Amino acid sequence: MTKAVQKITLSPSRDIPFNKLVLSQSNVRRVKAGVSIEQLAESIAQRTLLQGLNVRAVVDAEGNETGMFEVPAGGRRYRALELLVKQKRMARTQAVPCVVREGGIAEDDSLAENDERIGLHPLDQFRAFQTLSGTGLSDEDIAARHFVSPAVVKQRLRLASVSPKLHDVYAEYGMNLEQLMAFSVTADHARQEQVWENVSRSGYDEPYQIRRMLTEDTVRASDRRVQFIGLDNYEQAGGGVLRDLFEHDDGGWLQDVALLDRLVTEKLKTEAETIAAEGWKWISVAVEFPYGHTEGVREIEGKSVDLSPEEQATVDGLNAEQARLESDYQDADELPDEVDQRLGEIETALIAFEDRPMIYDPTEIARAGVFVSIDSEGRLSVDRGYVRPEDGLSAGDADVGQGADTQSTEGKAAGASIQRTVIAVAGGAADAEDDDEDATKPLPDRLITELTAHRTLALRDALAENPGIAFQAVLHNFVLTAFYRFASSGSCLEIGLRTPTFPAQAPGLREKRVSEGRGGAA
Repeated sequence: MTKAVQKITLSPSRDIPFNKLVLSQSNVRRVKAGVSIEQLAESIAQRTLLQGLNVRAVVDAEGNETGMFEVPAGGRRYRALELLVKQKRMARTQAVPCVVREGGIAEDDSLAENDERIGLHPLDQFRAFQTLSGTGLSDEDIAARHFVSPAVVKQRLRLASVSPKLHDVYAEYGMNLEQLMAFSVTADHARQEQVWENVSRSGYDEPYQIRRMLTEDTVRASDRRVQFIGLDNYEQAGGGVLRDLFEHDDGGWLQDVALLDRLVTEKLKTEAETIAAEGWKWISVAVEFPYGHTEGVREIEGKSVDLSPEEQATVDGLNAEQARLESDYQDADELPDEVDQRLGEIETALIAFEDRPMIYDPTEIARAGVFVSIDSEGRLSVDRGYVRPEDGLSAGDADVGQGADTQSTEGKAAGASIQRTVIAVAGGAADAEDDDEDATKPLPDRLITELTAHRTLALRDALAENPGIAFQAVLHNFVLTAFYRFASSGSCLEIGLRTPTFPAQAPGLREKRVSEGRGGAA
C-alpha cells in the first residue's frame, strides 16, 4: 500500500502598513560593511518593491497578537523602505507585501533566505544589459539604473557581443572570464571561433596569447607610423580600430594596414617634396632605413645657423630657470606635477634650439642627397648631405634614382642650371612587381603556434615509440645536469635530477652498502 505524500502549505501573504513593521532582533545580518541601503532605496523608488518581506506577528506576554509585525528576513529591504519614509518619498502607512510566517525558528528563516540566495551568472548579466540596450536605453541610463559606471556597462555589452558558441563554452566552464575578455578584442565571430579551436587544441590559451592571435594582422596604435600620421587622421580616412576594454592597449590596433601605409607614404612624399625645393639631387624615403645604410657614402660638411641675439637670450633664460628649479627641489623626494611638467617643457625647448638647421654649399647640394624617414617617436627624421659614389660626378650629369616609386621636382642647382630632384620611396612599385615572395617575412603568430603544437606532439609520439632513444635522451639530460654547470639549455627534455641532502647527524652513512638501503622508506 503506497503511503500518501504529505502536501506542504505555504505561508500566507498580506499587505501590511509600513508603520506596523519593526526590525526583528532575530535577523542574522548584523555586519553592515558593504551593505548599500541608499542604492537599494533608489532601486525601490524606480521599480517599487520586487520582493516581499518575511514577517512574524508580535505577541504580548499572554501570546496575543499586538497588531505589530517583526521582520527577521528582509532587514535590508526594511531599512531601504525606512530611508524612503525619512526622505518623505513614501508614506508611513504605505502597504508593504509580506509573507507571514508561523512556527519554526526566526533565525533559521533569516539564515536560509541569505544562504539560498544565488547571484546571476556573469553571462546572464551581460545578456540582460544587452537586452536593456536593445530597448533604447543608453549606456549612461543603464549605468544609473544599476549603480555602475558607464565604462562597466560598455564592458558588459562588449562581452555580450562575443560569439554565442564561445558563450556556451564559458557557460559550461570551458573557458574562464579572462579568456572571454580577450576574445572581445574583435567583433568577428568566425575569427573568434577559429582562434578558440586552435588554442583549445594546442594549449596555448592564455589571454595574452588569444589577444596576440586575434590582432596578428593589425598594427598597434603605438607604432611609429601611427604616431607620424596621427590616429585621428587614420580614422577620418575610414580606418577601423580594435579596442580592448579590459586591458591597457596603447590606443588599440589598426585593422587596415594598407590604408595606414598609404597615408604614411603620402605624408612622407609631401615632406620630401618640400625638402626637394632646397635643390638636392636625390631624396630617399622610407619608414625606417636599415642599420648601416650610410656606409659607402660620403657625408658633406655643413655649417649650423648661429643663434640670433633674441634666441640666445631665450636659451639663457631657459637655462637659468632650469637651474633655479633644480636647485629649489634638489632635496625633494618627488617633484610637484607642475614643476615636473615645466622642466619637461624647458628640456624640449632647449633641444629644439640645439637642433639647428645646417647651411650647405650650393655646389655640394647639387650632387648630394637626403634620407627622409620616421624616428622611433614617430617624428619626421631628415638626414641631409650624403654623396653616393655615382654622385661624385659633375652636377650636370644624368640623375640616378634609387628605389622604384620616383617623381621629379624642379629645383635650382649651382649657377643657372636646373636639375630634377629624384624622390625614391622604398617599398614602391618595384616591390609590387617582384614575383618572388619575401623569404624573410615572418610567419603569423597563429601559424607558428599551430606548427609548434604539431611538432611537439610528433616528437612526443616518436620518443614514446622508441624506448632506446628515450633512454638515451633521459641519460643525456641526467649527465648534463650532474656534470655540467650550464646544462639547463643543453636538452629539450623536461626532466630533472635532484641529489638528496642527508643530515649531518647520520654517522657511518658513507660506509653503508647500497643494498642495505633497498626496501626502506625513500
